[in-house]
Order: sequence, then C-alpha cells, then structure tokens
Amino acid sequence: MNVLILGSGVIGTTTAYYLARAGHQVTVVDRQPGPALETSYANAGEVSPGYSAPWAGPGVPMKAVQWMLMHHSPLVIWPMLDMAMWRWGAMMLRNCTEARYRINKGRMVRLAEYSRDCLLALRAETGIEYDARTQGTVQLFRTQKQLDGIGKDVDILKEYKVPFEVLDRNGYCQYEPALALVKDKFVGALRLPGDETGDCFKFTQNIAKMAAELGAQFRFDTTVEALEHAGGKVTGVRTVAGTLTADAYLVAMGSYSPQLVQPLGISLPVYPVKGYSITVPITNAKFAPESTIMDETHKVAVTRLGDRIRVGGTAELAGFSLKLREARRSTLNHVVTDLFPKGGDVEKAEFWCGLRPMTPDGTPIVGGTHIPNLYLSTGHGTLGWTMAAGSGRVMADLMSGRSPEISLDGLTVGRYR
Repeated sequence: MNVLILGSGVIGTTTAYYLARAGHQVTVVDRQPGPALETSYANAGEVSPGYSAPWAGPGVPMKAVQWMLMHHSPLVIWPMLDMAMWRWGAMMLRNCTEARYRINKGRMVRLAEYSRDCLLALRAETGIEYDARTQGTVQLFRTQKQLDGIGKDVDILKEYKVPFEVLDRNGYCQYEPALALVKDKFVGALRLPGDETGDCFKFTQNIAKMAAELGAQFRFDTTVEALEHAGGKVTGVRTVAGTLTADAYLVAMGSYSPQLVQPLGISLPVYPVKGYSITVPITNAKFAPESTIMDETHKVAVTRLGDRIRVGGTAELAGFSLKLREARRSTLNHVVTDLFPKGGDVEKAEFWCGLRPMTPDGTPIVGGTHIPNLYLSTGHGTLGWTMAAGSGRVMADLMSGRSPEISLDGLTVGRYR
C-alpha cells in the first residue's frame, strides 16, 4: 500500500518507520527542511507514561485563576477574539469533573504504557540512540496539600499496574542526590520508576534515517495546502510542489491538523498551547539532575539530556504565535536555579517555544475517520514524545489491516460526535 504521511514530527516520523517496516511504500511530507523542527524540537524530554494525565480535572478552573496570579505563572491566557480558543476552553471546562478525569486519564495511560513497551522493544531491536536514561520521574510537592491530593492519581496508577513510590525528603534525595541542597523546599514526592528521558529531536532524526533505509521517502520544504476528495475518499494532497496521491493518508500535523480536515466535515477540537523550554549546559554533573524532576507548583519539568539540562513547561494560550516572551524564560530560569543552583549555566541557555496540539479532554486523537482512507494521529499535547512509539505502532497495525494490540475505544475522533 502507498501511504502519504503529512507531518514529520515525532508522531508522523515514528509512524513512517513502523509502516515502512511493515512493507508499505511511505512518503512523508513537511514544510520544514528536516524532521522534528517544530514542536518535537526541544520539548521537556520526558517519556512519562506514569505522569500521563489530562489538564482538565476537578478544581482546575479555580487553580487556573490562582496560577495566572502567580509571579512565575504556569498558565498565561492572552485575550483574543478567537472563537476556536473559547470553544476549546468551554469543552475543557466540561471535562473538569471527577468522572471525566478518571475516564480521560485511563485512556491516556493505556496508550502511554503501551507506547513505553513499544519504545523498549524498538530500542532493543535497533539500538537507536537519543540520550536515553531510564531512571524514572520524581514529581516534587512544595506543600502538604499537593501531596495529599495525589490520591485519585494513585488509584488509577494501581488500576493500570503502573509502579510508583510516595517518598519523603530523604527518599527522593536517594534518587536525585543534588536535591539535598534544597530539600527543605519540598515536603515529599511521587516517583514513577517506569518513566524515561531522552532527546525527542535526536530520536526523530535517527528514526527518520532508519525509515529511509527501509524505503520511506521524505519530501521536505513542501507545504501542504489542502486535501482533495471525491466519491467519499481522499484523492490527493495539494502542495506547493503539486498534487501528491496515495492509497491512504495520515494527518499528523499537530496543531495545524484541524484546518486541513475541516473542509472534509471533520471537526477536530485541537488547539495550540504554547510551551517553552531552555536547554542549559551542565557545569557540574554532581549538582545536576539524574533524570526528570517535575515541579508541581510551577508545572515545569527539569530533565537530564546527556551533558545538558532541558527545562520545559508553562502553558500559553496565544493562538499560533511563536513569539518568545522573556517572562516565560524567567520562570524556567527560576525553577532550574531553585532546584539545581550549581548544576548548569542559565546564561548560556538556548531559549525555544513550540505549539503543543491539545485536545480539551487531554486524550490524543488516534485512528480512522468516516472517510475510509483518511487517518489521524494528532492532539497529543505535552505527551507526543511519551506516546510516539505506541501511536506509530497502533497506526501501522490499523492501516495494515491488523487489529492493534490495545483498544482504540475512546481514542478516535468518534468520541466527539
């Protein structure tokens, strides 16, 4: 089968590898000059199935107001006359119930845990390198209220048999010795030993090479303009280089997916939520993180990537703006220097932002559509790296006519009908 994949981020490129491995003729199209040059370029570096949870949950509306009033705010909303943003926000508010949170987190954990298993197998089979570390995630709590509030998450972790540890100050310092310098700032932690870290950009670049070795073709510097359709099927993709045709089409264009499929009668509630990161050179490895630390108060992750520290976080609703705002850099600088004051040189940090494709319920949109030869893999939000291998394998199985190894119940666009 001839497959056309639109988007060469970590989702599209990983899917291309699995489809090429299954024997299909694969072409990946992207407007950038290479893979992983947008949202996948400098994310937080977490592969965190245990931390997979929707942003929409009980108490979140009140927390959002409190967050926006913080000096180092994890949430910024720029007032705009953007009906798509307000519709998305209203849908998110409807998911801020205990019942919806449990359903959405369960769906996310199902895909994320499967993805972790696929990544382990992929690494064992191919030896792919991407600054991987397998030492888990430590979620740090600055207040007792935060620590006491993890009950619902722990229940779901138990339900899906995800290993975890609740740690006191001495406990989390065993895994992250550098935190001993600042341990009085935190009351405890939740550790997820099955989580990993790694450079998403390096992974995507390397798996693109592996896909190409299997016969996949990449057409870069090629902007996608529209999907052409007739007779109830997609007949081609109009690009700046002409119309490309295939037997099946996969849209994996992140935040830009809704505009592409809307003319075909598919409404995707995916909205760009801008995230920022800094990449800090390590100056003293002894005082740098060993793996990933999540500061629950500021919603910022601090991750060890080889000889660098990646600091990623904040959520900014600003449409498709890629403007780098110094206030966001200040928040990231604050967190990394607060946790690891002797670990790296923030003055030499690379500052970056990207648009996370978020759904209002947190769960990505993975699977087929009412159009038989059109498929979607988008809306992964902050968890594209975490869910990439599983999403790629699921889509390759589905498009090859095989039953995926996990249920797609609640993962397809059909849940929004």
